[in-house]
Amino acid sequence: MTLVSQAADPTTLAAPATTAAPHGPAHLHAPKPGLTATLIHDFRELFKVRVTGLVVVTGWAGFYLGSMQSGISTLQRGLLDVLFGIGLVSSGAGALNQAIERSIDALMHRTADRPLPAGRISLAQGIVAGIGALALGAWWLLLHTNLLTVSLALLTAFTYVAVYTPLKRVTSLATFIGAFPGAMGPLLGWTAARGRIEWPAVALFAILFVWQFPHFMAIAWLYRDEYARAGIRMLPVVQPDGWSTVVEATFYAVAMLPVSLAPWWLGVAGPIYAVLAVLLGSVYLAYTIRFSGILRTTSDTESRMLARDLLKVSVIYLPLLLTTLMLCAVAKH
Repeated sequence: MTLVSQAADPTTLAAPATTAAPHGPAHLHAPKPGLTATLIHDFRELFKVRVTGLVVVTGWAGFYLGSMQSGISTLQRGLLDVLFGIGLVSSGAGALNQAIERSIDALMHRTADRPLPAGRISLAQGIVAGIGALALGAWWLLLHTNLLTVSLALLTAFTYVAVYTPLKRVTSLATFIGAFPGAMGPLLGWTAARGRIEWPAVALFAILFVWQFPHFMAIAWLYRDEYARAGIRMLPVVQPDGWSTVVEATFYAVAMLPVSLAPWWLGVAGPIYAVLAVLLGSVYLAYTIRFSGILRTTSDTESRMLARDLLKVSVIYLPLLLTTLMLCAVAKH
């Protein structure tokens, strides 16, 4: 959920003004971000808004499909309340992840400017914000959903923060373990709507679980040098020749085809969904096979391009698949 310092000095919260050309007085009025804008940016980073957004979108898909099974409008059952609670729990877990990993983040260029390693938010502030969001989210879900959803949400946050996060410096199997909380979004949405775990919910969980591996392997390959410097034992760090990275990504991209058809087998959507799911899955698989070119190329630029292309396709593929499933489920019902 999927789902990962020093006290803040008010004098350092505003970034330095952009240097302007020396001609004319324009440089005297160069804009710089204010305190409020900087705080908003820092809390967006602390709460991992982009990751939380993905969790919320997948939770929406699970809630929507679960409500449809009950023949009840999502608006009547409080869609926004459910997504708000899921988003808060995910945000809290993200903040606690960053609190634990602040020293690791400081060693990587892409994360060194996060608010905790950069010192703009203190460790105590990060922990309080994380626990506060987590507790508020759990309380909100308890008010508006059911005990099962609250329990699953808290289990997800615990697995992400207390199991996956520390394991990243111990074993490359942390990626596999982290895929469990990363796949919980639609399951939480489903249980919020239905109050129980059912096979269609398990199918949605499986789709998210399997989808993550080509996505993760592309990221791991792109940032393998930084992960190595920080001591994070991603697969490309442990086995740098790339073979294991390619094999794992390809295995799960192949598995994505039958797994994505599970909602059709379970009667959630009709044959049009099955055809479109195979087409989308074939594109995902094609780009994953193309990613195997990292084994042949000696150019770091080309290698990074192949990984980046797979990453982009993975980010496009998942919302397209879920949107297709939701639309086809409407048509069927």
